[in-house]
Amino acid sequence: MSGFVPGLELSRAFYKEVVRPLLADVPHSAALIGPGSDVLAFDTERSTDHDWGPRVLVFTPTARQAEQVEELAAARLPKEFGGYPTVFGSDVNPPRHGVFAAQAEEWLTARLGFNPLGEVTTLDWLAAPWQRLAEVTGGEVFHDGLNVLGPARAALNWYPDDLWRYVLACQWQRLAQEEAFPGRCGEAGDDLGSAVVTMRLVRDVMRLTLLMRRRYPPYSKWLGTAFTRLPGTADLGDALARAVAGTGWRRREEQLSLAYERIAALHNRLALTDPLSTKVRPYFERPFQVIDAGRFARALTATITDPRLRDLPPLGSIDQFADSTDLLCDPARCRAAVRAALGL
Repeated sequence: MSGFVPGLELSRAFYKEVVRPLLADVPHSAALIGPGSDVLAFDTERSTDHDWGPRVLVFTPTARQAEQVEELAAARLPKEFGGYPTVFGSDVNPPRHGVFAAQAEEWLTARLGFNPLGEVTTLDWLAAPWQRLAEVTGGEVFHDGLNVLGPARAALNWYPDDLWRYVLACQWQRLAQEEAFPGRCGEAGDDLGSAVVTMRLVRDVMRLTLLMRRRYPPYSKWLGTAFTRLPGTADLGDALARAVAGTGWRRREEQLSLAYERIAALHNRLALTDPLSTKVRPYFERPFQVIDAGRFARALTATITDPRLRDLPPLGSIDQFADSTDLLCDPARCRAAVRAALGL
């Protein structure tokens, strides 16, 4: 591992030393954004075994200029840079060089389903998977000669206030739907079911925490990494880890309760609603401890100023009610699903 160079560092140098001189006077913007663990700085030496290497995404004013840039790169790139080959691929993606070129609006629309350089609508926001939003706003811009990447990334930096409140309310609502189930499953003798529901709740708490901290939750492979990199989450993470590892529903409930009280306190620190009690309580007359997450969902919804948004079903963004990778990787299907589910 000592010789590993993170992809973002490698690509930054690749652009400065190789790609920019190659482009000469071609008007362009350049960045490392889009797919890839290196974009979010999650790559390790293991990442280098496929689809990884020195790479740059170049935006040009026209699609024809983009084709010319790729042709130029294919003819003139060195075989290696920084000790890594400049042509790489996988069983899925045939080997090719790491200079990808496109017209900005076309690339952004293909990646997101809409052009963030124009008006960004409620449908645009809610149909855009968190992973895609993280990929466009993460990484690094090396050069923005066309003045497109700065405005696009600024437009998508985070949800507008009302939409943030709506998405947070929907995430609390997900907790409300299952928070009593680890205990109920365990009481019924279904310890495996109790463990499975606990893990679902832990995932939702992790996502909620990231959303509270204005971070787009990445997909499952990197969710834990993104969560643990948040400052100030060590105690919460310990409680969640103990809940997942707990033997018996009472131990799981005990640790989930600690986690719930910590995220309730975080909610109050955000000051998006009036302060709410951070103490767990019995689930109606049953002997299961819950935070009563619906309180937080209702309180947040009541603060939404846009009546059309306030009246939407409590389903949230595409990630909050759909879990198929094949769906989340298809912007057109994401938009169709959100339209159908929310009536947008």
